[in-house]
Order: sequence, then structure tokens, then C-alpha cells
Amino acid sequence: MVQIIADSCASIPDEMVKQLGIQIVPYYVHRGVESLLDLVDVKRQEFYEWMAQADHVPKTANPSPGDYLTAFRLAAAKTQDIVTVHMTSKGSGAYQSALAARDIARETLPDLKIEVVDTLQVAMVHGWAAIEAARSALEGQSLEQVAHKARQVASKGMMIQTADTLRYLYMGGRIGKAKHLAGSLLKIRPIIGMEEGVIVALGQARSRARAYQGMLDLIRQRLSPGDRIKAAFTHAAAAQEAQRLCDLVEENFDCEETFLAELSPALGVHTGPGTVGVCFYVT
Repeated sequence: MVQIIADSCASIPDEMVKQLGIQIVPYYVHRGVESLLDLVDVKRQEFYEWMAQADHVPKTANPSPGDYLTAFRLAAAKTQDIVTVHMTSKGSGAYQSALAARDIARETLPDLKIEVVDTLQVAMVHGWAAIEAARSALEGQSLEQVAHKARQVASKGMMIQTADTLRYLYMGGRIGKAKHLAGSLLKIRPIIGMEEGVIVALGQARSRARAYQGMLDLIRQRLSPGDRIKAAFTHAAAAQEAQRLCDLVEENFDCEETFLAELSPALGVHTGPGTVGVCFYVT
């Protein structure tokens, strides 16, 4: 069976990771002198409680080629086929690290077949690609079919997100093409998304309620009559707001599957507590 590897920034709920047998490679969170493994040394609740009071934004780092090589060797004990699924290569070096690790593995583990997938996405669009690839693997599909499924889901996915402020994205240098909103940090609730692998501005609103309505409008623009979607509602220490958005989406669209997913600390560093989003794709 094909083994799926993803990194912690995919923010897949822990129970789904376990159920689907997805192997997770953690990012790093550098908090002062501490170097912490995402979702291993630092957990969601503790991190967001700390971050709400922090006077600086921690740094993050993607896994190294050595980290991925270790993951490949672990997977090789069970299978010769691996699909490793990564967030956008335009916002992180994880994809490049995995490519380098694959090249090393070709020398030391010549029987191993590794497909490295750049989703050009983030958060639970990245997560959906890994989830659906894992489901295909459990159905017994081939390496090529599983990798194709990951790429197909990623290409159809869309992330829409709002937060109380763009401060964290701005300070972390991940604001992408939404830089022009930075001057209104205290006046608006930004609505952002991702296009061609980089963060872009999709709109702005004066309240959460209006932001959610704007997000519904953006989903409508993406759909055709009769379309069904799978949607994950991401948040950073804002489960009630994520459920509120989930309820609105379920009321307005034909949803095949929905669930809430809290962002991992390594991703939440760049969004900040209170962030709420929807990551969906047309099935």
C-alpha cells in the first residue's frame, strides 16, 4: 500500500491522521531560545494561549532533507511506494527539502519509489490533498493514481480566511500580494486566499459577520449549479467562530463532508489567534 507523508502545517485533525495512517513530519517553531517540533513539543492550546500575550512573533522553519529522509526510511519498513504532500513551494522550503531527500534516498534506498507533490496550497487544502490521497491508498490504488489524486484535489481547492488583523502575516513576512491591506490593519477584517501558491487579498469587511458573508459570496463564485463540496473549517483558538462559519456554509451549499480543524502552531504563527477560514474543493 502507498504510504502518505504530509507535514504538520497541513493541520489535519489528529484523529484523521491516525485513522488514515498518514505519516506527519513536523515543522519547527523557534520561540526565543527554544526550538520546538510542531505538534510534538508544542501543542495548539498552549501555543495560542501564549501567543495571545506574546510581544513578538516566533520564527518557523521547514523540515530539513534529513527530516524527510528519516521519514522515508521509516516508511520503507512497510512499503516501497511513498507519496509526500507539501504546502506551496512559494511559501516554504519543505517541497525542496523533500526533493533533496528523494535524491539521497535513490542512492541509499534504490527500491523506494517516491512521488513529491507541491500542492501550491496551504492549510487544509494541503490537508485535503493528503487526506484524499490516503483514502485512495487505502482503496489499493497505485502510486501514480494516489499522487494524481493529491494533485487533482489541490488544483480544485480554495482557501478563504479572515482574521482580526494582518499583523501576524505582516510581521512574519508571509503577506504575499496582500501587502496593500497592511495600512488598514486596525480598521478592517481582511479576507485572504491563495492563488498560484501565494497569499492574495480577496476582500475586506468591517465585522466578522460581513466577512463571513463575503466568504460565502466567494464560494458561490467558485461553484456551478449542482456542485457538491468537501469543506474543512480552520481556526486558531476560535472553534466557536469556525462552527458558526461551518453552519452558514452547510445552510447555503451542498456539503458532502465537513469538519473543524485547528491550525498547527507553525501555521498559526503567521495568522494569529482568532483566525477562521474555510478550505474546500468541489468533489
